[in-house]
Amino acid sequence: MVDIAAFDTNAEALVDRAGGKPIRVASKSVRSRHLLRRALARPGWHGVMAYSLAEAIWLVEGGVSDDIVVGYPIADRTALGKLAASPELSAAITLMVDSTDQLDLVDAVAAPGQREPVRVCIELDASLRLLGGRLHVGVRRSPLHEPGQAAALAAAITARPGFRLVGLMAYEAQIAGMGDAPPGKPLRGAALRRLQARSLHELIGRRTAAVAAVREYADLEFVNGGGTGSLAGTATDPSVTEVTAGSGLYGPALFDSYHAWRPTPAAFFALSVVRRPTPGIVTVHGGGWIASGEAGADRLPQPWLPAGLHLLGREGAGEVQTPLTGPGAAGLRVGDRVWFRHAKAGEVCEHLDALRLVRGDAIEDTALTYRGERAPAFL
Repeated sequence: MVDIAAFDTNAEALVDRAGGKPIRVASKSVRSRHLLRRALARPGWHGVMAYSLAEAIWLVEGGVSDDIVVGYPIADRTALGKLAASPELSAAITLMVDSTDQLDLVDAVAAPGQREPVRVCIELDASLRLLGGRLHVGVRRSPLHEPGQAAALAAAITARPGFRLVGLMAYEAQIAGMGDAPPGKPLRGAALRRLQARSLHELIGRRTAAVAAVREYADLEFVNGGGTGSLAGTATDPSVTEVTAGSGLYGPALFDSYHAWRPTPAAFFALSVVRRPTPGIVTVHGGGWIASGEAGADRLPQPWLPAGLHLLGREGAGEVQTPLTGPGAAGLRVGDRVWFRHAKAGEVCEHLDALRLVRGDAIEDTALTYRGERAPAFL
């Protein structure tokens, strides 16, 4: 279920946080063409950040957007062949690169003189490196950390036929994807906020220098950065022309540990009570929808309604059953439903064919998920 009023409220709040810069919607955090269109129909939203080339082609062909950046390098030869053969797709889709190896793969699929020009975007590593590079704060993405490295790749791209360098991206996962207000850990939260502020300051300077260096070789159409958790900070970077967000539309449980802004919970799933093993415990059917990332309790789905329920520490959320305890268990009977929130946003759609769009106490519409439409998978 998606509370459509909460979804729209979150979409508007994200536009406010973006400070006038357009938001590119992260499709992996939504995974429903209906709701992607709903976000893109609002002022302040433009373009898609896709997770695979096959998905990007599907979205263009379905009329969702004609401006799609694939957020990760790909090695899908079938999709590359389709992109290279189509003027429409080649004009609408931009590939992510951080190495000439990825250019070589494109050339191996379709030689430069036998294809449309391929649009590419350079990814700059946004992680913070301390102690002379011995301490890495962030995720392992691009090998290009310094402005000179980005400029060297830009020179290589512009010297090769069959490619157009149109963008640069730097995703600051250590800010956007890390909650800075962990419950019950105020000192850790304060330390995280200081570290993230330092990282943002460092990145603004480095990204600005990288953009200037790359612009010596190409007139960039866009410079992308950010995510829901870093939107306001990233938008202050004068070198950034657009930001990306998606998770904030659904307001998943991980964002309960963010200090600056917490989206309104908008996406939920229900499981049925099937047994009562003790007077203080109820068991629902299924429930083991664990979020990706570093394994931990924060990756588990969280019971939401009725209030006063929590998972058992020794069992968590199970593939076939999930026991729950707490004051809320007393009023539940076999056949009742318990509503949960997933830890992440779009991942919940991998388990479901459709989303009920609810306004107040009425179902307003039904939206198929990627799974329900048999969309292309991760490739």
